Amino acid sequence: MLLQRVGNRGIRLGTLFDRAAARHPANVVVLDHDLDLAPDLGRRLTVAEIADLVGDFASRLWAAGVRPGDRVVVYKTTSFDITLLACVAARIGAVPVLLSPKLDGATVAELVRRVDRPFLITDQAKLGGELPAAVFDHACRVLLAAGDHPDAQRLHDLAGVRRVAPVTMSAHHPTLITHTSGTTGVPKLAVHTGWTLQARYRPQATAAALVRKRRPVAVHVSFVHSRLFTAMAIAMLRGFPLVMLADDDPRHAADLFVQMRPGVVEAHPNTFMRWEELVDDPRRPLAQVKYFSSTFDAIHPRTVQRMLRASRHRVPLFAQLYGQSEAGPVVGRIFTRWRGEDADGRCVGHAFPGMTSVRVVSRDGRPVSAASPGYIEVRTNGRVLTFLGESERYAEQEHDQWWRMGDVGYRTRWGCLHLLDREVDVIPGFGSTLAAEDALFSALDELVEVIIVPGPDGKPVPVVCTQGNKPLDKAAWARASAGLPAMAEPVQWRRTDLPQTATTKIKRLELAETLSNGNRGR
Repeated sequence: MLLQRVGNRGIRLGTLFDRAAARHPANVVVLDHDLDLAPDLGRRLTVAEIADLVGDFASRLWAAGVRPGDRVVVYKTTSFDITLLACVAARIGAVPVLLSPKLDGATVAELVRRVDRPFLITDQAKLGGELPAAVFDHACRVLLAAGDHPDAQRLHDLAGVRRVAPVTMSAHHPTLITHTSGTTGVPKLAVHTGWTLQARYRPQATAAALVRKRRPVAVHVSFVHSRLFTAMAIAMLRGFPLVMLADDDPRHAADLFVQMRPGVVEAHPNTFMRWEELVDDPRRPLAQVKYFSSTFDAIHPRTVQRMLRASRHRVPLFAQLYGQSEAGPVVGRIFTRWRGEDADGRCVGHAFPGMTSVRVVSRDGRPVSAASPGYIEVRTNGRVLTFLGESERYAEQEHDQWWRMGDVGYRTRWGCLHLLDREVDVIPGFGSTLAAEDALFSALDELVEVIIVPGPDGKPVPVVCTQGNKPLDKAAWARASAGLPAMAEPVQWRRTDLPQTATTKIKRLELAETLSNGNRGR
């Protein structure tokens, strides 16, 4: 789209911190954990220190044999190191391939094989506990960010090597490979260029222009998610202090927020759901937050309103971005306190003028409506280049230059997009499972998660999780579900037992399969 193309020079991940340091050298990044690459730097780093660290480890990768165009898989224990290593590899023209620490070893080994003899950066914990020995056959060389292994090269042993200059690659050359959520099987490897990442940076930067003061920005987003790189670029280049959380435990987050008092908070929807209890913390850890931002997935109205009520600002805002790893953000919506918990949570907003477009096409020849939702398709220059090694699967989602998102919904007469379900999660005859879940959340404060999936006989089964794993109030459930389509009796699980993706989304297909195999929760 025009405004994504004009002046697009690419995101230039390898020199991001150099450019940020030139503008705001004393700006800081605050972590809730130590870096494996440089634990001696502590948890409060200046942007200049990070720029030097990226340059140092880029030189170490060069000394280890990495060259422009090489692929470097990063799969290690969760830490901001993962994100920094992507910048490290990009700095010398290599292509980082980021794999979530939550992926199991067998899946990682398959993805490393698919990448075709890459360098692999990992650590002792992953090699000793999760990765199969076959990974050494799939990688051309294994490098260690932490720990020891007899068949791997420690990056720490390469300290002091001669510094190498940044390598400039074409903006249309691959600069980052991330993976899809994997909710429907082995994740796909999505290939981003510097140009496509900068294109998806544009609508996010436009929204960020609302933030006038340099407020601390707190982020809990998967360290392997493409969204993190655009969010980081916006914060760093504008001089906003950045608070990066690896752990989204509510009490842990509250302690850090009380210390840092962020003015902007970005997280995945399920993380915000966990943070609902922060509203009742007497220290008011979210009191200074003026702007909340939720990435890529729809969020329950109850959660939005609880976040907004936690802010002491007169008009706090909650921005919801709808999109996906393959396309970036394509639709946005702003919530205020004046839109209560009874607001339609299925309305995800409008496309960004001049940057993204959206349409909904019929699935069965009938006009698209709430009763007959269609396929959601988008156009954006932020779309990934291809799926590595699976170009045919990529082509399956292209339709006359439009990209099929894998969701179904409809648009109102005013153009607002309503997201009803994932295509693969549609339960015939039930209506929107997401809308039903919204209604249950708003009616039952005790719920911390509810997922409606088809049971062994095809009948919808609600899987519920409650505060403190207390038994579900069956009478309250009966009242809350009375106006909804017929469902089986609820099945109660612990939230920690639900299968999740790297971005904390529930793997609905896996959950449905588990129920079919006879696992009925607690």
